[in-house]
Amino acid sequence: MTKVPSPRKHYTENEMSLNPIPSPPIARKHQTETLVHGVPLADDYAWLRDKQNPEVTAYLEAENAYADAVLAPLNGLREQLYQEMLSHMKQTDISVPYRDGAWWYYSRTEEGSQYAIYCRKHAAVEQTPGAPGPDSGTWESSPEQVILDGNELAKGHAFFAIGDTDITDDGRFLAYTTDTTGFRQYTLRIKDLETGETLPGEVERVGSIVWAADNCTLFYTVEDEQQKRQFQLWRHTLISLHTRDELVYQDDDERFNVGVGRTRDGKFLVVESASHTTTESRVLAADQPEGSFALISERHDDHEYSIDHRNGLWFIRTNDSGRNFRLVTAPVATPGRSHWTERIPHRDDVMLEEIDLFAGFFIACERENGLPRLRLWNFSGDGPEAARTAEIAFPEPAYSAHPHINRIFETTTFRYGYQSLVTPSSVYEYDVASGASTLLKQLEIPGGFDRTLYASERVHATAPDGVQVPVSLVYRKDKREPGRNPLYVYGYGSYGYSLPIGFSSNRLSLLDRGVVMAYAHIRGGGDLGEPWHDAGKMLVKRNTFTDFIASVEHLTAAGFGDPKRVAIEGGSAGGLLMGAVSNMRPDLFRAVLSHVPFVDVMNTMLDASLPLTVPEYEEWGDPNHENYFQYMLSYSPYDNLKAASYPAMLVKTSLNDSQVMYWEPAKYVAKLRTLKTDNNTLLLVTNMEAGHGGASGRYDYLKEIALDYAFLLRELGIVSR
Repeated sequence: MTKVPSPRKHYTENEMSLNPIPSPPIARKHQTETLVHGVPLADDYAWLRDKQNPEVTAYLEAENAYADAVLAPLNGLREQLYQEMLSHMKQTDISVPYRDGAWWYYSRTEEGSQYAIYCRKHAAVEQTPGAPGPDSGTWESSPEQVILDGNELAKGHAFFAIGDTDITDDGRFLAYTTDTTGFRQYTLRIKDLETGETLPGEVERVGSIVWAADNCTLFYTVEDEQQKRQFQLWRHTLISLHTRDELVYQDDDERFNVGVGRTRDGKFLVVESASHTTTESRVLAADQPEGSFALISERHDDHEYSIDHRNGLWFIRTNDSGRNFRLVTAPVATPGRSHWTERIPHRDDVMLEEIDLFAGFFIACERENGLPRLRLWNFSGDGPEAARTAEIAFPEPAYSAHPHINRIFETTTFRYGYQSLVTPSSVYEYDVASGASTLLKQLEIPGGFDRTLYASERVHATAPDGVQVPVSLVYRKDKREPGRNPLYVYGYGSYGYSLPIGFSSNRLSLLDRGVVMAYAHIRGGGDLGEPWHDAGKMLVKRNTFTDFIASVEHLTAAGFGDPKRVAIEGGSAGGLLMGAVSNMRPDLFRAVLSHVPFVDVMNTMLDASLPLTVPEYEEWGDPNHENYFQYMLSYSPYDNLKAASYPAMLVKTSLNDSQVMYWEPAKYVAKLRTLKTDNNTLLLVTNMEAGHGGASGRYDYLKEIALDYAFLLRELGIVSR
């Protein structure tokens, strides 16, 4: 490991003058102990859970002050990084407009404004569902109507986010939800777009929302007050007050969350109850909103399915015959499993992630060899028979591709998004008849970005059990020095989430300084289908951690980075990864950047009153059962801290985080301070006004990234200490 100067001696980049740093805050200990399965769980810092305790606030603020003092010599670099990233942002911009009913919808941003402005323009009669240019005559001739201005709605709030939105078929009424704390607790309001007035009344703790076809009835889900589980479906009509809204459905199983939506053809409302491993759907004709929802297929443990509708048939994506899903159809009148007819079989090597269904065709969104595929199936007529006729080709070794906004059911085109580690986010329109893709918009990167300077690769690392783990890489070609570059490795590896391989202009600030950046597609994620997820959860969760360690070892052995200059990053469940691998192999990493980390696994998963705990028994295991308890205890970062030399760490959290409570990283840092035997930097930074995703404004968010990058650049030796 690189020798690190005393943490009490830091030098400014300009003056190299001695800058004394105060001692880090030391949290008081208050011994508590719980006996679980005969094992005592001691917790000296449980008192930090009391959010209302002034002593807790004072401790978090003291940690913030300490971090400010330690990082003060980097203030100039932070500002430089912020200005660099800002220079690559097109601050005044407009999204690709999409057609929905009689309107074109889009969002735009203005220089100096933190939030997007959501707008629409009425479609001229002669326009067809294509891609209007914002400079075309028909576009300019229609006046703009602002639907929601995030900047106006955010006034007076340190945090602001828009949740779900939906507009009636006639385009008049907008239902939308907003969060002003970061706790992901959204308030429902309805706006009359004809008059511009917001209707009286609002509903708290709302999740998903959808209008019925009568332009008057709104369905919405509500979470319970304690566990933040969407468990109820309510019906509201514009002619009545919210106090008279009707409870339509309630799911009492604590594993399940309820969501509501509508089929693409607009004919049916769908309410779905879903756990991590099981789903159940009910449907109602959208033009009969006062009716009762009918069951498609009753829930069975470990059976997941999703539905859409076309010409009197349900198209059902189901994992009833294999973990990677297949596609079946069933008549509307008899949707049960005994009436299912297979259309696409299950395949061991191909994950069927989604079906995008239209009147004349559908797109099978699949994942093969760790990469997304978009495959076209054309219907031969009004029936369910379809033939696979084409695949949209992508030119790079690692990329992300996904459906974009496609609201028109009767269409001959399909919009999709594409990007890679070196290609900015792009929106294409695919012509089903010709097979040609037309670029509608590629994110403009100001400030002199030249993509030919950068290269992307995909390599494979060998895990301890012989499994090949994909790793995606990006670097600046003229900065590559085999075996000498600082190396940054990002990982997640949970919930079956496939790590997206996308473009970030912010990343240029690291690449242009010679950092090689890598993204490890470790088990526990969904990069190679559901079996890849299964191989990194529950009682084999440790595969996630050993895959990541093997990835770092492979990259340094292959010359992609200097073994003494490795930084790693992960957030949320990826923060668990950071904590676990830092305990297992602290010698392997120079610096760790951990965002909202899930590090206090045992105390959280043993507390069923917390949000997410019970539903997540299906991802981590239920520690009330001894086998799961012992296994989870073997890797829980907080419980496995010990006297050792640890990498430099920047641990970040938010006071209003509802997914991983702030006290997990706070307790972790407090405990680690008493155990670490090194002089490496250890910082806890708490955003006192945000939630799981950090700052909500786009400029504020850039400043948070600038702090992260300044920390990494210093610890990797790219800038002086």
